[in-house]
Amino acid sequence: MKKRSLLFTTGLLLIVSLFLSACSNEAANDANQSAERETPKFISLLTGGTGGTYYPLGGAFANIISEKTGIETNAETSGASAENLTTLKDGNAEIAFTQTDIAAYAKDGEQMFENVKVDNVQAIGTLYRETIQIVTTKKSGIKSIEDLKGKKVSVGAPGSGVVPNAEQILEVHGMTFADIARKDLSFDESTAGIQDGTIDAAFVTAGTPTGAIEGLSATEDIVILPIAQDKIDALIEKYPYYIQDEVPKGTYKLAETVPTVAVQAMLVVRKDLSEDLVYDITKAIFENLDQVTHAKAKMIKAENALRGVGIEVHPGALKYFNEKGIKAE
Repeated sequence: MKKRSLLFTTGLLLIVSLFLSACSNEAANDANQSAERETPKFISLLTGGTGGTYYPLGGAFANIISEKTGIETNAETSGASAENLTTLKDGNAEIAFTQTDIAAYAKDGEQMFENVKVDNVQAIGTLYRETIQIVTTKKSGIKSIEDLKGKKVSVGAPGSGVVPNAEQILEVHGMTFADIARKDLSFDESTAGIQDGTIDAAFVTAGTPTGAIEGLSATEDIVILPIAQDKIDALIEKYPYYIQDEVPKGTYKLAETVPTVAVQAMLVVRKDLSEDLVYDITKAIFENLDQVTHAKAKMIKAENALRGVGIEVHPGALKYFNEKGIKAE
């Protein structure tokens, strides 16, 4: 009887020992995996098409992050805002550019994110205005948004934030996509199409000057269609993430300043990135903007980064801004 009891006790102790060992190994593996998630060796920064503003800025930001954090960071081309948020949702990148309005749609499950809310993305901060530029040429004869009826018009690449911008601007002019021959083209494809005559006009939402439009202005007399003040007021009243803006005289050789509207560009990250990592990324970008040669860098200021964000800010970014005495408005 004693022998049987001893064997049972020994067996029980062996089982407990194996269980504790397994738990210890699992905890160690979890800790190692967590550490890897918190300090990745490589980061993907999603931008947009090569003809927009996200791409050159993203390249400069990637270089800064790589240099200042020691983490290899690669700027990748993409379909821009909406596609970028979907990619972050799927866990296939770490940082991305997007428009503030598109981030709001993603958070609330609206527009292109209906029934597919993006709940794993937080903001680093806003950067600069994304001006809505409705581009055509003098030879097209198009002088107003109403003149777009029946014309071949690009409303942005599939998955970009330009599509809802175009839809909403047409809406306040009493129009829909049914009133135009809609084309879904990137900025470069749009300006190439205008140049070769396969499309008549294009909506471009990007910081000015926009590379693709500058390229077109080298060979064509550019026209940016104005938005009348009453239409601007109606748009902002219904969609408050818009702000009044303009394309300055001289841009693309324009003879006059053109009134329009804008949303804001922002940087977002996956919320599972560690506070320390996002703090380092935020600090690296905002304290080394002098290394960015693109004209938009002059508009990016830490003191403005928490204005109009519209979604939750990552704790790592908040830590940096709080250190600088910058609070959300």
